[in-house]
Amino acid sequence: MKFKIFKYDTVKSTNETAIKLIKSNKYKKGFVFALSQTKGKGRYGKKWISKRGNFFGTIFFYLKKNYPSVEEFSLINPILNIDLLSKYCGKKNTFFKSPNDIYINKKKICGILQEVITKKSKKYLIIGIGINLLSNPKIKNYPSTNIYKETKKRPQVLKILKQIISKYEEFFYNLDLYKFSNFKLRLEKLLLN
Repeated sequence: MKFKIFKYDTVKSTNETAIKLIKSNKYKKGFVFALSQTKGKGRYGKKWISKRGNFFGTIFFYLKKNYPSVEEFSLINPILNIDLLSKYCGKKNTFFKSPNDIYINKKKICGILQEVITKKSKKYLIIGIGINLLSNPKIKNYPSTNIYKETKKRPQVLKILKQIISKYEEFFYNLDLYKFSNFKLRLEKLLLN
């Protein structure tokens, strides 16, 4: 599966933009990318602080019958993104914190927001991915970090975009090899205590 990229300078939310693209009747899959968000979303309606220079993207697709379930994707998404982030920050330092966060050195570096919409009786999965590349919010009692702070390397936003898309395209290309138990076992080993 190939994902068409929709690039924007600024959007309210990449997830909301993906939903509008689906509802427009023109697109069944794609990747929305923005340099900044004015109303980035976290779980339970919380605000996702979206400073320019970090990564804000949303992948969306129609859930075909042979695809994993929505629940399975809630474990697949962290693994695909951990695989990417561990290349920058090291496998030993990268963990998953349930239900949807990725941590580096016990500090949050990435959040994933999964949503589902139904259109004409078809379900679409919307997966928002926010990664702290160059800065991170200062939230009391909630440690966070960014790739630059952890590695002293400045990741390129467009390179991260290509790498994430490549991870998802590779996953769908190899869908016939997919086993949920493998993803579940990997994620259990990566759980942050």
